[in-house]
Amino acid sequence: MMKRFFPSWRGLAQLFAVTVLPLTILLLIIAFGSVTLHQRDMRDLVGERDERAVQSAAAALESELHHRLAAISSMVAYADATSDLTIDKILAASTDLTSDFDGGVAFLDLDGRLIANTSHDGLWDWVAQNTRNLRIASSSDLDPIFSNPFMDPNSNHTFVIISIYSPPLDAIAAGAFSPEALATQTLSASYPPGSQVTIYLVDSSRRVLFFSGAPETRSLSADHPGVAEALRGESGTRYVQADDSEHVIAYSPIPSTGWALITEEAWQAVISPSLQITQMAPLVLVPAFILALVALWFGAKQIVQPLQQLEAKSAALAWGDFDAIKKSVGGISEVRHLQMELEEMARKVQAAQEGLHDYIGAITSAQEEERNRLARELHDDTIQAVIALKQRVQLAHKSVKTENGHQALRELETLAEQTIENLRRLTRALRPIYLEDLGLVTALEMLGRETSQANHLDVEFHQSGQERRLPREVELALYRIAQEALNNVVRHARAKRAALSIAFDKEIQLEVTDDGVGFSVPKSPTDFAPSGHFGLLGMRERADLIGARLEVESEAGRGTRLIVHVPFPSRHPRKKVG
Repeated sequence: MMKRFFPSWRGLAQLFAVTVLPLTILLLIIAFGSVTLHQRDMRDLVGERDERAVQSAAAALESELHHRLAAISSMVAYADATSDLTIDKILAASTDLTSDFDGGVAFLDLDGRLIANTSHDGLWDWVAQNTRNLRIASSSDLDPIFSNPFMDPNSNHTFVIISIYSPPLDAIAAGAFSPEALATQTLSASYPPGSQVTIYLVDSSRRVLFFSGAPETRSLSADHPGVAEALRGESGTRYVQADDSEHVIAYSPIPSTGWALITEEAWQAVISPSLQITQMAPLVLVPAFILALVALWFGAKQIVQPLQQLEAKSAALAWGDFDAIKKSVGGISEVRHLQMELEEMARKVQAAQEGLHDYIGAITSAQEEERNRLARELHDDTIQAVIALKQRVQLAHKSVKTENGHQALRELETLAEQTIENLRRLTRALRPIYLEDLGLVTALEMLGRETSQANHLDVEFHQSGQERRLPREVELALYRIAQEALNNVVRHARAKRAALSIAFDKEIQLEVTDDGVGFSVPKSPTDFAPSGHFGLLGMRERADLIGARLEVESEAGRGTRLIVHVPFPSRHPRKKVG
């Protein structure tokens, strides 16, 4: 019987050695290769997620800091506009600033002595005694400035002071806030309590202003990855080996204060259950080749393809397409859970963005109302006064006997005429009367003509299609976008020629092009503010408010092309814009 069965076993061994074993080895190579690729994709996905999260959090901190700057500026502007207010009355009317300035609000004289304050007497007494060591505004600072962070010896908390000089009061208005309290309040939306992310907020001297994470990681070394890059104004991610795991470090600057926001987490902790399952699959599938093929098919169908789709949807999400992430990509439960987390994050970001749009819409509306008021005052008061002055100069010619006197009066009359023309041009820029009376096309044509006359720039205007009147807020938004685009061409492009065109077809298309130096367009709208393109950010917000889509095409040395697409008939704008 041994002689009967031994050949069968030898043939089976040959079959295994020639067919099954090579295929199994190939299967293992493919399986482990797919695990490696999966691990790399997940690693990159976590890195991209952390980078977007830290940029969003840094932008939120930047917005809060600008809000506090605006609050102090508004208080001083209110004092400047109302001559009969005293410092005590101003402080009494500024109780609503306590939520922004937990250290209180105060007024100091030019020698640093404390005049009055709302609260925290110990803090402000210490500040008054140490103004030379702090960066406090002086009489030459008409814009608010940030002080260096300092430790309050009374509360042992770190504070930062925003200060600005008020000429009518001949005093310095200042507000103190805690960076730790600001970061705790602002970052809680992006990094809820219980998350495994370690967060550092550091100032320009690499001092930790805020920390969140395990106590043993509180210290921050001088050469910690990402700190130097963020302090140089860069943002991005780095991967470093820490203990037995690899950590992803995301960093982003906060330009207004020169601070840096750093986050760190072990990316394996986010996706380790999925990787453990896929790493066990090759061991289970070794005995059977068919199961290996099924596993490979399963991995490609349920992991790789869903992750690729999720990556594409995440890229669309970065450009504001919040609906893209809602369609399920399928896949294993970890991928679905990851998509659910991204969808929840997108929902929160969308809600925050809608709230921001409402806020921006209100600001834009108030801005347009203020422009109209200022234009009316210039037209009704200032221009009329200059016209009256010109008429009196003309009458004075009759009483002057000398040629030198007539020459001086003619020069004065010419100066009055130039002033009247400049004021009228300024009034038209503040309140586009052509837009109200003659429509968008005529207003755009006049805008191009006036821009060309006032600057060394040849602006061509083109219209195609039958003009149709649009809602007032849509026409005003398109006019302001064109106005801002041409201003950018004049200030930054160093162009010789520009073109302004509007087309009426299935949609309204506004286009501004130039032959200037061009620039590098940020990869996503979230990069507009960090990269200093505030004009683009303002134009995009105006486009969003009317349901339009903004496209920017530019390369260094090849000029710039800006296009605004408005669906026709126009959708209702999200918020009235003036």
